[in-house]
Formats: sequence, structure tokens, C-alpha cells
Amino acid sequence: MSTLTIEGDHFELDGEPFRILAGAMHYFRVHPAYWKDRLLKLKAMGLNTVETYVAWNLHEPHEGEFHFGDWLNIERYIELAGELGLYVIVRPGPYICAEWEMGGLPAWLLKDPQMKLRCMYQPYLDAVGEYFSQLMHRLVPLQSTRGGPIIAMQVENEYGSYGNDTRYLKYLEELLRQCGVDVLLFTADGVADEMMQYGSLPHLFKAVNFGNRPGDAFEKLREYQTGGPLLVAEFWDGWFDHWGERHHTRSAGEVARVLDDLLSEGASVNLYMFHGGTNFGFMNGANAFPSPHYTPTVTSYDYDAPLSECGNITPKYEAMREVIGKYVDLPEMPDFPPVVRHAYGKVQLDEWAPLLSQVDVLSTPEYSTVPLPMEMYDQNYGFILYETQLSGPREEARLIIRGLHDRGHVFVDNELIGIVDRENHAKPLSFSVQDQGVRLHILVENMGRVNYGPDLADRKGITEGVLLGQQWLFGWTVYPLPLEDLSAIRYLPGEPEEFPAFLRGTWTINGTPADTFLALPGWTKGVVWINGFNIGRYWKRGPQKTLYVPAPLLKEGENEIVVLELDDLHHPVVEFRNHAELG
Repeated sequence: MSTLTIEGDHFELDGEPFRILAGAMHYFRVHPAYWKDRLLKLKAMGLNTVETYVAWNLHEPHEGEFHFGDWLNIERYIELAGELGLYVIVRPGPYICAEWEMGGLPAWLLKDPQMKLRCMYQPYLDAVGEYFSQLMHRLVPLQSTRGGPIIAMQVENEYGSYGNDTRYLKYLEELLRQCGVDVLLFTADGVADEMMQYGSLPHLFKAVNFGNRPGDAFEKLREYQTGGPLLVAEFWDGWFDHWGERHHTRSAGEVARVLDDLLSEGASVNLYMFHGGTNFGFMNGANAFPSPHYTPTVTSYDYDAPLSECGNITPKYEAMREVIGKYVDLPEMPDFPPVVRHAYGKVQLDEWAPLLSQVDVLSTPEYSTVPLPMEMYDQNYGFILYETQLSGPREEARLIIRGLHDRGHVFVDNELIGIVDRENHAKPLSFSVQDQGVRLHILVENMGRVNYGPDLADRKGITEGVLLGQQWLFGWTVYPLPLEDLSAIRYLPGEPEEFPAFLRGTWTINGTPADTFLALPGWTKGVVWINGFNIGRYWKRGPQKTLYVPAPLLKEGENEIVVLELDDLHHPVVEFRNHAELG
């Protein structure tokens, strides 16, 4: 048993001076079969600690329904780190940011129309309390004070960037202690005055997050914490990407120089990220800051980190290891061979099914006077289809969708009349309605909830209503489409004749599967499932051009790929390559 303590201007562990040299790696972004490999590479870099967030929305996908197995076996992840000789820092949230869907907060919170997040709103606090009870029951025995590897935990996350409810921070601190947490607690914020002022409590240890200019950051920190060790909770060694923007990279030389600067100050550090991983499924986040500019994050979370998305050592890894070697004795570098990757080549998708014809097997309809956000139908992620009947005649019907989150396909009698997104939803669509009336369908995609800033309560679907001219439309049939199980889809042979459409194909792997990267040249926008697992979204606007497929998702023999193409494609062929193309 050991305790991390603060003694003067440094940390001590077991009574000896200790410098935290940590790397961030989120268990939920990495296939469990690869945890050990990545942790060994973290240790070989000269780091002594792994840091991870905890994704509440994965562990409690529906209220009161908790999951802690397989990919979500955080206990095993922490135990494995300890077995490999690493310490662990846990950042349990409840909010984590992390470019993750809703910053890790579960979408079902938003079913409460009055919900107030990250403050002393009692229904929110009740939900946090139940979650922490379940989580800490598993983490408390793994604290270093009880013989485990956890040496510290964070209270909330970058709270100064969101609010000023210090009672809420105190509540979380007391809740953690009541749950049995007795390791060092800390907060972490950016270096702006309002962030440092409201992101912590006077008695809590404070850390800072930044990407450069450590001297300035430490000077600002000292205005709010005059003594104690310097801790960089997030040293941003790369960055993330939004769809439609450039791919962000940061040179190994620059990152190594800044790392050297902050270590020369005697600081402890957590590299954000050491290994980024992947936003599998529908779990990418988004930004809407400054509001209302909405920019969803791509599927890859490579982050230009020292370890690539598939786990390969990069020049940045080598440059940062060399710097770390100036301050600590480096372990012997094992012979880590490059990750095995294979180009399985082109695969023809020779079956298809129009989405609109499959809603009866993919969803159970709900009836609403008005179209409500998907959270009101107990739906968290995916798509949602709204249907109503329009009466005629109308020579020029002008349709406006108010509060569309985030992208909608509009159909009149099953014919696409337009695609509307969150930023152009106020632009009306014009069409005619015959005497007998027509059916209107609006298919809305949840492209990822906002994970940072004031707009976290980012409800999805149609959040206000639909206008035809000056009239609100009432009387809707609603089909939630979380697309968690596609096994009931009825496919037709041949190439698609309309969109959106599901396409299906198979290919055979001889021998042990290897990592691969899926390219979709000539496709437009959609989602991909490999052997029933949602590997994420693609979009021709880039910058990401390939999707990472880890080998444990594949099998020897026949493998299945299903693609939901939303807009259009040139030819239903995909290609599995042996390299990533991130932009």
C-alpha cells in the first residue's frame, strides 16, 4: 500500500520523491486485445503512469442499466496496468470532454426537459450519485492506498470552461470521499483566469492543461496555487479533426522541445494523448463553439499521438522518449515489431436494401402530436425517421424544419426533395401537394452531441417542429433507428436504385486476420459495420479517408460488411488497404 502526497514543491510516493510521467490512453477507444501491447509501449517510452477518462455514457447506456464487461472492463484495464508496473490516474468525470459524445454524459439525461447539467440540479445529482456508486465500488479497491495502482483521481473536468457552481464541485468532492476514494484528488483547467478561478476549490490540488508556452502556464497557475508541485494534466502533443477541416499534425521536434521545457521546470506531466485510438460506433463528439457553428468530430482519434491509431511507434514517440531520457533512467527498449496490417483488396457489395422500406423491421413506431427529439423516445444514437400526411392541394408548399439536429433527408412520397443540415435548416424546401395529399418523411442523423462549451444539452432529431408555410404540422408517426441490430434487414440482389440504402457484401480471410483500413472511394456519407460491429462514420468531405478495422473484429473464413450509404455512390465496391489515410 502506498500514498501519493504533496511535500513542498514535489510529490512523494512511499516517502520518496516522485515525478508523474503519464500518458493518456482511454480503454474504451482501444480493443481490449490490444491493451497490453499499448501499455507495454507506454512503459517503454519511460512513462510510469497511464491516465484514462471514464465514459459514463458507455457504462450506463440506459438509466439504471450498467455495463462493466468486455470493452468496458475498466477494472481489468487498471489491474493490467498495475501488473505491468504502471500507476494509474483516473478521471471519472462525470463530464470528460475528450471529443467524446456529449463529453461522456449519457444522452438519457436529456429526456428531462428541464435538465441542467454540471450544477446543483437535483435530478442530475441523483443520476451522478448512482453512477459513482456503481463505478467507485469497482475502483476503490484498486487505489494505491489499498494495494492497487490508482494514485490519483480528478474532480470533474475543466469545469472553469463551463460554469461557476462551486457548490457542485464541493458536492462531487464529498461524494467521491463518501464512496471511499482516499487517494489524491485534483482539478484541471486551461490557463485563462476565468478557468482557473472557477474550475477548482481553494483546498483542492490544481493542474493545468496546455499545448505550448509552459513558462506562461506555470506563472498563471502560481497565481492560484502558490506552492506545491507543478502538474500538467494534459500536455496536448497533437490534436483532433472535424469533418471538412484539415488533418491536424504537430511536428515531433516541436513537441519534444516543449516537453523538454516543462520537464526542465521540474513539472510532472500527462501526455494527451499517448495513444488516441478510435471513436467507434456513433460515439464521436462535436463542437458548437462559438455557437451556433456545429462541427462534428471524425471517427479516428489518432490525435497525431506518439502511438498511431493502430498502435505503431512514430517518430514523435522516439523524439519524446529521448527527452524523457534526460530526466529519468529509461527502461531497455523492447523489440516492438510493426503492427501486422493487411490489404485484403476490393470487395463488391452485391446486395442492397432501401432504408425506407426497412423501418418496419428496424423500429417500433411511436405516435406524437408533434415531432419530438429522439431522447424523448428513449433513443440515444443513430437516426430517427418522422412521418406525416400532408393534405392538398398546394401549388407551392414551403417546408421549414425548426431545430434540426443534425442532418435531414426530406422525402415526399418516397422521393428525395432535399437534404437539410443544422446550419441551413432555415432555408425552406418547396414542392407541390396534390389533391389527395402526400406522405412526408424526414430522416434525421444524429452526427454526435456537443462535447465542450455551453451547448452540452444537445438534443437530437427535430428539437422544435416543422412548418408548412405558416402552419405547424401535427400528427406524426416516429421511427427510432438506433441501428444496433441489422440482422432483420431484407436485402435484394444487385446495385442500389435509391438512397439512403444498406449495402452488404462478404469476403474471405485465409489464415490469422490482421489489422486493415477500409477505404470507400466514390462513396459519399454513411456508416460501416464489420461482422455486426459499428466501426464508425465516413464522409467524402474528409479529411479522414480510411476507417481503422482492428484484427480482433475479423475472423478466419467469411466476413461481412454492411454499409449504410446516405446520399449516393458511383459503384458499390470498397477496398481494404494496409495503411491509414487521415488527410
